[in-house]
Amino acid sequence: MTLSIMDSDEVLSEEELSAIERRVAAATPGPWVGWMESRHGIGGTSFIQLRADAEEEDEIHLTRATGGREVVGVDAQTDTHVEFIAGARQDVPCLVNEIRGLRAVLDGAPPAD
Repeated sequence: MTLSIMDSDEVLSEEELSAIERRVAAATPGPWVGWMESRHGIGGTSFIQLRADAEEEDEIHLTRATGGREVVGVDAQTDTHVEFIAGARQDVPCLVNEIRGLRAVLDGAPPAD
């Protein structure tokens, strides 16, 4: 299940929140680290390192195409996307926990520590 674009007045349903939690649980544990070619000069393309402690490389390499052509080489815009995706691995679980905590407070339960 994917989320549809919600109006700003819509509340994230329990089903949607649970689907997000399932995707988080299924993904490689974090932290994920974005290595940006435009910032690190690593001699290739930007990528997401999934496990810094792995015996073997565990990375995601993304390809960006715009206007019908592949973007190659150093590209700051691609790097912002790589950084966003890498950061989402850490950010999404925090946001889900925040939502769960706020909902518990709204329902009258004491916040979890």
